[in-house]
Amino acid sequence: MLDTRFPRVVGDIGHPGTFAFPVRYATVRGASPRRVVVERDPRLVAPFVAAARELEDEGVAAIATSCGFLALFQRELAASVAVPVWTSSLLLVAEIEATLARGERVGVVTADEASLSADHLGAVGARADTPVEGLAPDSRFRATVLDDREALDEDEARAATAAAAERIVARRPDVRAIVLECTNMPPYADAVRAATALPVHDITTLIAARLGA
Repeated sequence: MLDTRFPRVVGDIGHPGTFAFPVRYATVRGASPRRVVVERDPRLVAPFVAAARELEDEGVAAIATSCGFLALFQRELAASVAVPVWTSSLLLVAEIEATLARGERVGVVTADEASLSADHLGAVGARADTPVEGLAPDSRFRATVLDDREALDEDEARAATAAAAERIVARRPDVRAIVLECTNMPPYADAVRAATALPVHDITTLIAARLGA
């Protein structure tokens, strides 16, 4: 888990009620959203590895992280423990795209489009030209997540996430499935499905599918 204070509602990876099975959490102190998303601080690899090993020692069956931008650390974290590690829903992009017809693409909705790079996509086997759409710069949801604010307007967050999905579909009619990068977006996945009429995937659907839960 990133070191955050913003609210975690049901559906968010940080709320234990999101899952139909027991979850354990380990917080990486000092791993702020901006340090992970915007700064891409490589000094965070070691403490995330330590947290993963701590969870493994506690007997967990698998490990996930609370920020899709940690895709950059996928190889290091996966190599550090013997249990499966899923740093990001971006792991789904190439897998889903392989099931689509030729020319059809997976679109990614992210918290911060400017920070999601080809490096993040490449680290999990996704194409560098994957269509990406971020939350609007003036979105309060974006500010809550990136600036770690204490207030969360769920209605605005839902609308902002759905609007980003609508933008990517309007801009890229070849998008036939959507992956929500941000682990705080799953509570609004149904709104995205309703707005786009497309399959929508996120970190919680990844975890459930991999665990058969």
